Amino acid sequence: MKKFTLSLGLMLGLSLSSFAQITLSDLPYARPYDKRGLNTFETPKQDTAAFDGIKVRLGGGFAQQFQGLKHKNSATALMQQQGNNEVNLNQLMPIENGFNLAAANLNLDVALADGIRLNLITYLSSRHHPEAWVKGGYIQVDKAEFLNSPLVDKLMENLTLKVGHMEINYGDAHFRRTDNAHALHNPFVGNYIMDAFTTEIGAEVIYQNNGFLAVGSVTGGEIQGGIQNPDQRKPSFIGKLGYDSQLNEDLRVRLTGSVYTTAGSVRNTLYGGDRAGSRYYLVMDPARIASGVAVTTATHFTSGHINPGLTNSITAMVINPFVKYRGLELFGNFEQAKGKGRLGAADEPKDRTWTQVGTDVVYRFGSNENLYVAGRYNTVEGRLAPLAATPDVLNNKVNLNRIQVGGGWFVTKNILAKAEYVKQQYKGFAPTDIRHGGEFEGFMIEGAISF
Repeated sequence: MKKFTLSLGLMLGLSLSSFAQITLSDLPYARPYDKRGLNTFETPKQDTAAFDGIKVRLGGGFAQQFQGLKHKNSATALMQQQGNNEVNLNQLMPIENGFNLAAANLNLDVALADGIRLNLITYLSSRHHPEAWVKGGYIQVDKAEFLNSPLVDKLMENLTLKVGHMEINYGDAHFRRTDNAHALHNPFVGNYIMDAFTTEIGAEVIYQNNGFLAVGSVTGGEIQGGIQNPDQRKPSFIGKLGYDSQLNEDLRVRLTGSVYTTAGSVRNTLYGGDRAGSRYYLVMDPARIASGVAVTTATHFTSGHINPGLTNSITAMVINPFVKYRGLELFGNFEQAKGKGRLGAADEPKDRTWTQVGTDVVYRFGSNENLYVAGRYNTVEGRLAPLAATPDVLNNKVNLNRIQVGGGWFVTKNILAKAEYVKQQYKGFAPTDIRHGGEFEGFMIEGAISF
């Protein structure tokens, strides 16, 4: 099906070229994929180009890493007979220095009418899916002249409407994270430990006026949608309020607060929606699992992250301050998520709460700020889900903390070379958990291209 979809897309693209303009130039009301998109959050309301017919903007991304990480744990041996061998299920996968799978994205942005744009992103290669895999697509409306209403035209000067299967606008960290091969806007190699990123089907309205920002969204609450189990499925509501202003030539200040909430879901993926996979390959992953199935970078694609497992009902809130003074940037992520997961056919009886703090410091310097150094501290704390056999027995409260220190060089506006030192520790996990006494440490080098 995926090959058919890709072939159909190529045929449509060839047909489209007969009446549409193919371009690499920017489209209005869009965030550039290259260096110019740094510290851009919601898409701007500037109409930067006149509409003169359908245009298809071809874009893409490529990223390659060299990994030099080591890991260790002190978990109790958990022995199991597999065939003629007895294996320890708490033994970590042996890893060494080497290259990770190259990641690639295909970005299509289509100007369909004046102020109306289609966005479609496909992961051509990723850790989780080495084959082509559609991330999502949506229509963005910044003008509605087809309605022939002066009142609507006036309202649309400050409004943006998005409809489709798209990356949700919860918090500001998702604008700075690595999205598979698109890594130019992330000053680091890895994303946050608790990675609030997913795609859902729904609609979003954005209001921007003199620095004031308001966002409201309604979605189906799940990464793929569905029509079964109607008693378990509830809509998700997302809101954001904030202020973003360039106070003077040197100083920019932004502060936003966001909330995401749903009363129920078959499998909510607010903290498990990254289908591309993490950058830290196989850290803290087992050499063997109980089923005997081989452990690969694709089967264990979330290495270094933690998903709190609030897959049923969840309310998450995050505050994101951002300050840029000349070359110095400060970004904060102060987050709390509360909710329940599912224990087989039953629900967890009690809410669990997880908190996350992330602080980024970046200093950009050199010609056009093409060089930078950066540091991040990230800590996550919460209680693991109870066992299905004993749902009323509280599980361990655990803590993960990470430091990342690195820097980068924008060779051109489309090419970034970056490196980081990273150390992450796992605390509070039970002795029978493979993450007990866990730690990984080392360096990452990455080259990234986006256009």
